[in-house]
Amino acid sequence: MSVELFDVDASELSAQQLPGECLDDLDIAVSDYTPSSDHLMVGNEIVEETLYSHLLKSNCPVTGQPDWGSVLIRYKGPKLDREGLLRYLIGFRQHQDFHEHCVEHIFTDLMTQAKPTQLLVLARYVRRGGLDISPWRATPGLTPPTPLRLARQ
Repeated sequence: MSVELFDVDASELSAQQLPGECLDDLDIAVSDYTPSSDHLMVGNEIVEETLYSHLLKSNCPVTGQPDWGSVLIRYKGPKLDREGLLRYLIGFRQHQDFHEHCVEHIFTDLMTQAKPTQLLVLARYVRRGGLDISPWRATPGLTPPTPLRLARQ
């Protein structure tokens, strides 16, 4: 484990954008607001890509309050169906769990359904109580882009 300190005016702390392709403008119909790995479909083509969405929302299991976040998925493996992935992520809308557990849930479902050789799942949640909560999980060798702060953080 390592810790890196930044001056309050450091450019690394300025608002940035997630790398990769945003899924949020896909024209999809959603009728299920609980996460279902059945939405995670893959093709035959092997790709290495980074996808993200700002539409992640779950609910705090203690307070019931909404937790909004952005999620980044970087993987190497069978190409994920983007519409299905977005439906899956939007499916967390009524899910009650801690941020870390949501990331673990996404990571585990993607590993089970898509079987990528490399996978990184990173969530950047909107701060609550002044706390920056940005859990991530990855297969060995992958690390998240850091430092990374989004405008709504």
